[in-house]
Amino acid sequence: MALPSPNLDDRRFQQFVDDAKRYIQQRAPEWTDHNVSDPGVTLVETVAHMADQIVYRLNRVPEKNHLAFLDLVGITLFPPSAARTDVTFWLSAPQEEPVVLPVGTEVATTRTESEEAAVFATERELTVVPSELRHLVVQLSGEPGVDRTADLVEGKDVMCFAEAPRPGDCLLLGLSAAVPHCAVGMELDSRVDGVGVDPRQPPLVWEAWTEDGWSECEVDRDGTGGLNRPGEVVLHVPGGHTLSRTGGQEAGWLRCRVTEPLPGQPFYTTSPTVRSAEAFTLGGTTTAVHAETVYDEALGESTGLPGQRLRLAHAPVVGDTPPVLLQTAEHDGWTDWEVVPSFAASTPYDRHITLDAATGEIAFGPAVREPDGTLRQYGAVAPKGAVVRALRYRTGGGRAGNVARGAVQVLRASVPYVSEVVNREAARGGVDGETVEEAKTRAPITLRAQERAVTLRDYEELARRAAPETARITCLEGDEGEHGAYAVRVLVVPQAVPDPGGRLRFEQLVPGDALLRRITRYLDERRLIGTRLAVGPPFYQGVTVVATVHAFRGIDTDRVRRQTHDALYRHLDPLTGGADGRGWPFGRPVQSGEVFAVLQRVPGVELVDEVQLHPADPLTGKRGDATDRIDLEPPSLVFSFDHRVRVIGDRP
Repeated sequence: MALPSPNLDDRRFQQFVDDAKRYIQQRAPEWTDHNVSDPGVTLVETVAHMADQIVYRLNRVPEKNHLAFLDLVGITLFPPSAARTDVTFWLSAPQEEPVVLPVGTEVATTRTESEEAAVFATERELTVVPSELRHLVVQLSGEPGVDRTADLVEGKDVMCFAEAPRPGDCLLLGLSAAVPHCAVGMELDSRVDGVGVDPRQPPLVWEAWTEDGWSECEVDRDGTGGLNRPGEVVLHVPGGHTLSRTGGQEAGWLRCRVTEPLPGQPFYTTSPTVRSAEAFTLGGTTTAVHAETVYDEALGESTGLPGQRLRLAHAPVVGDTPPVLLQTAEHDGWTDWEVVPSFAASTPYDRHITLDAATGEIAFGPAVREPDGTLRQYGAVAPKGAVVRALRYRTGGGRAGNVARGAVQVLRASVPYVSEVVNREAARGGVDGETVEEAKTRAPITLRAQERAVTLRDYEELARRAAPETARITCLEGDEGEHGAYAVRVLVVPQAVPDPGGRLRFEQLVPGDALLRRITRYLDERRLIGTRLAVGPPFYQGVTVVATVHAFRGIDTDRVRRQTHDALYRHLDPLTGGADGRGWPFGRPVQSGEVFAVLQRVPGVELVDEVQLHPADPLTGKRGDATDRIDLEPPSLVFSFDHRVRVIGDRP
């Protein structure tokens, strides 16, 4: 519910007229003609109309007063959140010296006639470290490694694994340097001996040795088909990659390891061989935030009085920790001030300030009169006349930063030796700032909960406060057999930006460990003692629609097929699907009848002939038997998986 607005006067036009006529009878009983034709009644109605307008405007409490009411109860508007994504900088050619991209390097999406460019700035320095291949070691499962570098130099064919490969066999490549966060290319020349595997899905995994052990590398492309032909392999090496010693040789080690084949996955019958190999660094990846950085902004001078307020030129403030670096010029140089949530624990010697990130307002500590009459200062006061400046802060954020993968392609300033930039995954986490109406809706819940989670709705509200960038959060009673007694299950659906074409990938709907830990930690501090907490993703029930439709005569069947697929993916969407477009409801079944209706509304479809539903596993791709209804458990959501629509064109 919203905050109740005071109704200062509930009278309306007719009531004013009736009251005036009653007063006339009391004060001037000789006036008996109260018809609308009487000039006096006309004058009464005119005044009543003006009074009605005054009452209407009086009861329309302006937004400024609403904000004042919210401020009195401690409700402030949530600022926007900034989207983040990993951006990869590709070099024009391998370099002999490190290429450094400083913090704040700005990249952007392409500006169009209808949309402004979304600007992103890197959050940490990226060093693209040059490297080359120094060592090659073959390590069979359960055995020590054998250095085959000399054989490789002599041009001999080196078997990558055992003659009959087994899971656990490894080919280790030692680089001349550790290359954390870098993209490494390897040119491998081999004979086609590793027959038997599917080149599109070889039973291999590439890993890098990091401070935490072997960590998997992301394979950008594998032109060798699983070491089965000459080609190039491009890997994205994780952060933490470090030099280590293997077989007496120190290097930045990468390895290609044979894994257990999945059900139905072809396996090696003989080992592939490598005749020559080269390695080089092609680029690097770092995190970027949807925000622009403002440097060295002058805010004015200190008045030397408690509670002084200053405002940044650009709002809202997003991105950094701390959100703003504020300094004052004093006799011993520039002095830093710390941003705190409140002055409750601040002493008169603490250089503390507060920041309203939504408006950009900075406040110094106030002086408060205590019950005994003494005046207490919360936080230090800047010396009178001291220049105040914001050394650095970031402004931006909002949903505009949630761009699809591949959308960030523009370098805002030329960087030596860098030819292009791209985001390999969609940017996520951008949320618009809270509106007054949303704050009025949130206020009663916040006041009732008082930072304590008791009801399921309390858990939902607090979880959203901990992670406002999530797309959907719902809370259910936990199953006693699975989660124990008095358990609350919090289901988290992360924000996901569809790829071009409007399709979501399954991995986009799995929340990251950092997000789940943040929500768990926040709720754990506010739950009741004895309540068990389970935070995780919902169960996604894959659904495949197999349908046959007839198109009107003369209609392009390919266009109809694309539109029917779009309609199915749009309707069976966990984020924006369902009847109201707010996401498929948790636990709601899927029925063939509503799919009939969805397909029948597609332009160009004359007749929906047949609709079948198949339950599917999004991970394995296996489908169940055809059915007319797929039931979902309460903690489940639907996920569109590889719909099949047959469109029949002109009929005789």
